[in-house]
Parts: sequence; C-alpha cells; structure tokens
Amino acid sequence: MSMPRSTTREVGGGTQSVERALSLLRAFTEENPERRVSELVQLTGLGQSTVSRLVGTLEALGFVTHDPHSGLYRIGPTVVSLAGIALNQTVVHRQSRQIAQDLACELGLGANVAERHGAELFYLCNFEGRLAPRSFTLVGRRGPLHATAMGKALLSDLTPDEVEALLGSQYPAYTPKTITDLDGLLAALAEGRSRGYATELEELAFGRACLSAPVRNRSGRVVAALSVSGPLSAMNLHDRQEELAMKVIEQADQISTGLGYDASVVRLSAAL
Repeated sequence: MSMPRSTTREVGGGTQSVERALSLLRAFTEENPERRVSELVQLTGLGQSTVSRLVGTLEALGFVTHDPHSGLYRIGPTVVSLAGIALNQTVVHRQSRQIAQDLACELGLGANVAERHGAELFYLCNFEGRLAPRSFTLVGRRGPLHATAMGKALLSDLTPDEVEALLGSQYPAYTPKTITDLDGLLAALAEGRSRGYATELEELAFGRACLSAPVRNRSGRVVAALSVSGPLSAMNLHDRQEELAMKVIEQADQISTGLGYDASVVRLSAAL
C-alpha cells in the first residue's frame, strides 16, 4: 500500500532535518570543539536561519551548549550521556575497563584499549598513571593504524592483501620515524606477530612510546588491542621492553579469556 502523500512529505522532511542536525554536530571536532553560528553556516552550507533554528533545538535538547559571553557553541551533556551508554554496551569495554585501570595504576603509565573501526583505531578506554599524566581523555578519539602500536596489534591477523586493501600502500608521516609504505608496515606486523606484541617509538608523536598486544574473541579473531604508553623516559623501552611486554600480553590474554577465547580450542578447531 502506498503511503499517503502528506505522510511521505513528513518522513522526507524529518529525515532531512535529522541529517542537517547531525551535520552540525559533526562540525565539532577535537581541533575545533567550539563553533559560532557563522562557522556552522560556512561548514555545512546551510542557510543562516536554518542553522539558527536547528542549533536552538539542539541546545534545548542538551546536544549543544551556548556561552552567551563568547557566542560559542560546544557539545552538550546529552551527547556525553549517549556516549556513556554506547561504551557501557560494548562488550570489550566492559571486559577490559578494570584491567586497564589496574594496569595504569600498577605501572604508572597510560593504559589504553582500542578497537578497529574501518581504517582507524577507536579508543574505548584510557587511564593515565602518575608517570604519564594527561589533561584530557583519549576515549572516543580515533587514530592511524600504521603509526601506532595499537594499530599494528589490531592489524596483526590480517593478510598482506587485506592490509593493502584496507590502507593502501603509502601512508602519511607524523614524524621522521613513521612507517610510510606497505613493505615497512608488513615487516613491522610480521615482527609483532613473532613476538606477540607491537611497539611504537616516536612514530606518532615526538617524545612518546607505546607497547601493545592484541585481544582476541572466542573464534580467535583480533577484536581489540591493549597498550601501555607514556613519555620515553617513563616507558624506558631500552631497559623495560621485555618486562612491559610480558605484563601487557598477560593482561591482554586475560581480556581475551573474558571474551571467550581459549587458545587450545582455537588450535584444535584449526587443525580439524
């Protein structure tokens, strides 16, 4: 049965309004967390009156807040509440949160958990130890796979063809130490697989290092990565790499076990 014409217009118009409202929210980024109406108009291509109306609705619903002194808008508490609900429904987050928090406390380093979302990593957990303080959280941030230890751990069970199909063969450099080509990345992944963990030494940011191990689900597939990170002096990979690697692998295995992973069962299934 065809939909009445008036209802069709309402559905189409409602969908368009939702898309426009979401485009406004997506204009707020880590680099630009505050926006003026004029900026939103320019970024979205929507009219001034449309943006003003939608921003007013978003403010009333708590999706954005407005500073009357500066005239700037920023993401509101409703988004934070929804993000918390989404995180708490993520099985990896629930299984790894306490483990990562304890690891950060024990080592005094940053402890992080991330999943792969397409061609990027997505932080689910971030705890900072006394030796690696931050004034902000990494939760919800995205990052490159080729330039991070966590990214390499997340890529560790992909074939070379799958890696190339996902990332291509050339990658952006963040520092002079960033891996920027497929051959270099495949070599790093092979090294990581052979020892059970991946490392990152000033590949994403100067003065910082990271060590990460993969987390597997019931079928043995890599679904997340656990890492410890911090300033070079705190990580001290020259003297502590093996110690940190053993600790991270042990805790990543604990998360994997909580997700139903049993290495002996997976090996037996593969043999059959």
